[in-house]
Amino acid sequence: MLSITLRQIEYAVAIEQHRGISSAAAALHVSQPALSAAIAQLEAHLGQILFIRRKGCPCMPTAFGRSFLEEAARILASVETLITPGPHHANSRRPVVIGCFEDLAPMILAPMLLCLRDLHPETPVTTRVGGFEMLSEQMQLGQIDFAITYDLGLDERFTRRQVALVQPHAIVAADHRLAVNGTVSLAELAAEPLILADQDLSIRHMIDLFRQRGLSPEMIHRAASLEIMRSLAGNGFGVGLSYTRPQTRQSYDGKPLALLSLSEPEIAEPVIVASLVLRRPSRFDDDLADAVASLHGLASGHSPP
Repeated sequence: MLSITLRQIEYAVAIEQHRGISSAAAALHVSQPALSAAIAQLEAHLGQILFIRRKGCPCMPTAFGRSFLEEAARILASVETLITPGPHHANSRRPVVIGCFEDLAPMILAPMLLCLRDLHPETPVTTRVGGFEMLSEQMQLGQIDFAITYDLGLDERFTRRQVALVQPHAIVAADHRLAVNGTVSLAELAAEPLILADQDLSIRHMIDLFRQRGLSPEMIHRAASLEIMRSLAGNGFGVGLSYTRPQTRQSYDGKPLALLSLSEPEIAEPVIVASLVLRRPSRFDDDLADAVASLHGLASGHSPP
């Protein structure tokens, strides 16, 4: 285990830079006795003298001291770069990792990356896609810097920046009897077999929309993805319910779909850019939120048909 500290190394470098203990102490805002004691401890640990001290003369490094102080200054500069906040330091050393909720990712990841490439060409960006629990866990572990998601499953450890407000919609086969009006109520949907995303947070949220209105919906299918939900709906297995609205009106297997707006406007859900509260904000944060908020797919994809 190391018995010396970065502070002691910083003191030694400062003495060499300021050519004396008194001037270094003044620059560092410490007392001369404290500085002298720290250097004495450092020299005792190294078993070598770092400075030649003569009364009335500047402190001059020994041959060993010159070599040690040159390497020490380089290490201190690296540590300063490592711990200095801001995109010009942290982002240049490692990629910014952006997580995205899996239903939103096909619509927004690529155009978002294009925007960020133009705004921050010097900043490498990588992405991860997953569900609510995965995004929350990896942000807490420091493996994801930002998450673009719905505001579900996050507590006070996270900041939230709203970038869109979206309405849920129902997904039915184009020839379904509910497709005629283009709008449907939760009461009407409660009488239909529902197809919901196979995520506990999402299912609980959707079911709560009904229960808050005294409704008990029927659910017969849990879909592993949004496209599976759309395929099941297109093949007549029930009515899908989702906040994410792709541009296409066909399922992957070619079945025509009708997308129905819900008649309850108060059940809109925010799309957010989330990050840990402890993370210091930077210009990149603002540009990321603006880039996501401006995406055509997110805005028009969630408007009424």
